[in-house]
Amino acid sequence: MTRNERRNSRGRTRIGVIVVLGLLVVLIGGYAFRSTYYAQRFLPNTVVNGVKIDNLTVSEANRKITRELTDSPFLIKIDDKNWKEINRKDLGWQNDYQAGLKAMQKKQNPFSWGMQLVSAADTKDVDGNTLDESKLNAVGEAVRAEITQANTTRTATENAKVSRTNDGFEITPEKQGNTIDVDAAVKAFQEAAKTGKQSINFDNYLAKPTITKNDADLKKTMEKMNAVVKIKANYSIDGENFQIPSSDINDWLVDDNGTMSLDQEKVSAYVSGLGEKYNTSSKPTDFNSTRRGKVSVPAGTYSWTINTSAEVEALTKQILEGKDFTRSPIVTGATTADKPLIDKTYIEVDLQNQHMWYYKDGKVALETDIVSGKPSSPTPAGVDYVWSKETNKTLKGKNDDGSDYASPVKYWMPIDWTGVGLHDSDWQPAYGGELWKTRGSHGCVNTPPDVMSRLFEMVEVGTPVLVF
Repeated sequence: MTRNERRNSRGRTRIGVIVVLGLLVVLIGGYAFRSTYYAQRFLPNTVVNGVKIDNLTVSEANRKITRELTDSPFLIKIDDKNWKEINRKDLGWQNDYQAGLKAMQKKQNPFSWGMQLVSAADTKDVDGNTLDESKLNAVGEAVRAEITQANTTRTATENAKVSRTNDGFEITPEKQGNTIDVDAAVKAFQEAAKTGKQSINFDNYLAKPTITKNDADLKKTMEKMNAVVKIKANYSIDGENFQIPSSDINDWLVDDNGTMSLDQEKVSAYVSGLGEKYNTSSKPTDFNSTRRGKVSVPAGTYSWTINTSAEVEALTKQILEGKDFTRSPIVTGATTADKPLIDKTYIEVDLQNQHMWYYKDGKVALETDIVSGKPSSPTPAGVDYVWSKETNKTLKGKNDDGSDYASPVKYWMPIDWTGVGLHDSDWQPAYGGELWKTRGSHGCVNTPPDVMSRLFEMVEVGTPVLVF
């Protein structure tokens, strides 16, 4: 290469360098100049509250967000489809993002605008929304009602549970449905509306199972139910002993959200059935009388009625304890159900034979003829009992003609709630036969004075009295 050629080459190189440097100066100057532009404006690809605000000043951005959010409804989606649009004005919606936008703009680096051009959108939310709480709550309740209605046609989510089989109980796995968790969805909607979001997808708030097939407590419940169904649950009622069928207990057992329980309607129906069969307050008592053999004596004051609600509660508790038991039902009345209504000690008043017996421990301790009520005021039949003992009592009432009577007696043992009882009667010349038709009482059982004195000493309060 000649000297001139080398000189020309060096000259071209210098010119190239100068040109490149000049271009760099221009580019850097242009970039710097553009950076000063973004000192007061938002960088490219800036999205705030769902609205694109790049290249805008704070005031311009505030106006744009306000305009777009005010004009656009709040959108609720279900099944990835638009389900409901809510006008923001119905929420008492007001907004001013000036302060939040200004703080955000100050934090941005103006010289990063180039990188921002090729990067993903910078999406942020800023505060500035205010809502009327009362209006928001009212719309929230309306949304709640509509979701609840929508759930009726959707598949419900089911917890794992203990299910009945032919051989006992087993766990049925949970099932994920597409019903919406109403509380969670409404709360999310209100929060989204407050923060200025434009939409919410309720598919993100499906009701979830709270108990799964692997739940330890559920497994324990299954084991308990399989054990309970095998217990021997016995009743002792009115002298009769029997076992509740295991099939009934199996049918009553239920899994109540992971806890063993009994179907209270079915238990109540069973106990009600016991009452219909055994309540002595509503059914006559079969009795082997001394002279007339088997007779049916109507219910009277000496009776009981199963207290259904109290017995259902007590029976449920005892069954769920999982241990064999024998119980008598809880009752209301003059006596209890854990023994025969009429056992071996009682007073028998045979109106047909006009005779009375006192049985003590299965043996006749005393007997006598009596005079019962006259035809116009007959002695009422029934299974009654001696509920009091008094001496020197004056019995008062009305005669058939309406006049008053007052009969003093030495020994008085009332047996029902109408004023009927056993007492001495020194005005009677004789007893038995058909004297009751002509010299009968006002309903009481007239007893010879000497016999009544002995009976009074022998009988205890609470002794059953069968009148038939």
